[in-house]
Amino acid sequence: MKLVTNFLRGIGEATLFLFAILVAIPAALRRPRLIVQQLYMVGVQSLIIIAISGSFIGVVLALQGYRTLVTFGSASILGVLVALSVMRELGPVVTALLFAGRAGSALAAEIGLMKATDQLSGMEMMAVDPMKRVVAPRFIAGFIAMPLLASIFAMMAIGVAGGHAIGVELLGVDAGSYWVQIHQAMHGRDISDMLIKSTVFGAAVSWIAVYQGYHAAPTSEGVSRATTSTVVVSSLSILALDVVLTAFMFH
Repeated sequence: MKLVTNFLRGIGEATLFLFAILVAIPAALRRPRLIVQQLYMVGVQSLIIIAISGSFIGVVLALQGYRTLVTFGSASILGVLVALSVMRELGPVVTALLFAGRAGSALAAEIGLMKATDQLSGMEMMAVDPMKRVVAPRFIAGFIAMPLLASIFAMMAIGVAGGHAIGVELLGVDAGSYWVQIHQAMHGRDISDMLIKSTVFGAAVSWIAVYQGYHAAPTSEGVSRATTSTVVVSSLSILALDVVLTAFMFH
């Protein structure tokens, strides 16, 4: 019973914290320099791992898919397999999991350290609202960066460094057939669904990260626990949200 009560209390506190972030967003938007700085931290610095991971995912999908499709004489639709798998599922989900491990943990640790070193308390003493100065810019940056990173992941997985490189250059699938099949099978809804998923995941991961960091115990152990909780809770939330969103999108 106590476990359920603590869980519900945590959900309520996190929801109130989200409302406080939303209230602080207009003030944060008036300081675009802070948002750009955080976009660099959570977006640009995550770009390399996203691009490399997308390439590897594309390679694996092409190798595994070709082995199956060639058995049925359908190797020409390899591009469709890679593109739809990445766009509908792997792109937003894998990007979000990587984003949670790289950027989410960094956000939680940074805010947790600011609390442990009394920087947040110092801001409040100087009449500077930490929600507007610290939390909201990081939330906005994560919200914006995730769809962009998911798009880059998808391009790397489907294109030159991933499926195309393996399917066309190594396995001998016709290049024209590869891209024509993708063009015929892909629809605007597939891209929009990917962007919707990645946007929701970005908001969820950013919310969890800043909440965990802001409410971390002001000790080294507390910061470590907040960082770990961010990755674990974000990963589970991403998978749960993926089930819900997929159910709505594909009925």
